[in-house]
Amino acid sequence: MSSELDFPFGRVPFDHPNEECGVIGVFTPEGEASRLAFFGLFALQHRGQESAGIAAANGENVVVHADMGLVTQIFREPDFYPLVGDMAIGHTRYSTSGSSELCNAQPLLVEGHHGRLAVANNGNIINAVQLKEQLQDELNCTFSSTTDTEVIGLMLANATGATWEDRVFDCMRQLEGAYSIVVQTKDTLIAARDPLGIRPLCLGKLNGGWIVASESCALDHLGAEYLRELEPGEVIVIDSDGLRTAIWSGGTGRQALCVFELIYFARPDSIMANQLVHSARQQLGAQLAREHPVDADLVIGIPDSSTAAAVGYAQESGIPYSEGLVKNRYVGRTFIEPEQRLRDLGVRQKFNTLVEVIQGKRLVVVDDSIVRGTTTPHVVNLLRKGGAKEVHMRVCAPPIKHPCFMGVDMATREELLAANNSLEEIRT
Repeated sequence: MSSELDFPFGRVPFDHPNEECGVIGVFTPEGEASRLAFFGLFALQHRGQESAGIAAANGENVVVHADMGLVTQIFREPDFYPLVGDMAIGHTRYSTSGSSELCNAQPLLVEGHHGRLAVANNGNIINAVQLKEQLQDELNCTFSSTTDTEVIGLMLANATGATWEDRVFDCMRQLEGAYSIVVQTKDTLIAARDPLGIRPLCLGKLNGGWIVASESCALDHLGAEYLRELEPGEVIVIDSDGLRTAIWSGGTGRQALCVFELIYFARPDSIMANQLVHSARQQLGAQLAREHPVDADLVIGIPDSSTAAAVGYAQESGIPYSEGLVKNRYVGRTFIEPEQRLRDLGVRQKFNTLVEVIQGKRLVVVDDSIVRGTTTPHVVNLLRKGGAKEVHMRVCAPPIKHPCFMGVDMATREELLAANNSLEEIRT
């Protein structure tokens, strides 16, 4: 889901960071890997809606089909005919590096000393420009995209080391940033997580095969057994000999999972940081109620990512919970930012009030985060127009004072509300 609305008159930015990407890797002895990858990507659609793709391997070759749009728009039955084999990787994209163009749709095909491979990534490499120049100068590499994923792929295709584990470790020594990657060669499936574990990646088992995915909800949709999350700096290699795993020795041992995975990005039915995301959000809401209580009649959440936190706030405070806002999920994004009047109209298209529920009520409104501070005033105004007697905003995430360069499309520092205002100024 996007944090902007797309209207003919321009862009209406909403007050959340944008999603990142979703990745999946499938090995199945039943030979339907690409179809399993498709259904897995469908479960990861919330992580990116710009483009999607699948790469499949049959032991002799790697074939990719990728295009702009949603998973269900891109793949039709004939598209699966070339995607044969017992191994496949897939990707849903929201651009954090490189523009929104077909050339950046993943998985990307690259070639190097170790042959042809397809690669897909969730994350952002902050030294990608330097690494790209190094590949051009030292190996005369050419690039067909503007995304850092191609940099990772060409590095791996030309890395030193006798095994794929060693080659991935060679890349890890040079890469700076966040990444959860899946790689498909003609006969090997590789998955790796950055040494800090900033972006998520998990492992599951299905009918004698293996699944790796950004979130465990993808495993559930495939009927796979969830096993565990990959460790920071871990590499998994799957081939005809089975599954091997190794952890890079150069890591710090510290884990730094992006907090927004638990607050906003991940689906509530996924397991992350050894807990159900829904439960983590409920706990955030409960803690919010303990730290910032208020005398009110009703707790509501800003749908959908704030719903669990609102329930947690209600349970802890003893104040009843109900839906008070309805979200229109069928909205898009892009174009220029409109004038204030049209932005208000845009928020009206995004949300509507349940007037009979909120009328005459003192409301606690729980939101997961405030980034720009653009949405909150409009939501408050909407609730007041709907008849709310009082509106008390409560926000789960701490103030966001710095932009993210680790695979999240977030506002610049100049746009961040908390970077330019004190807490007291924000409250007023």
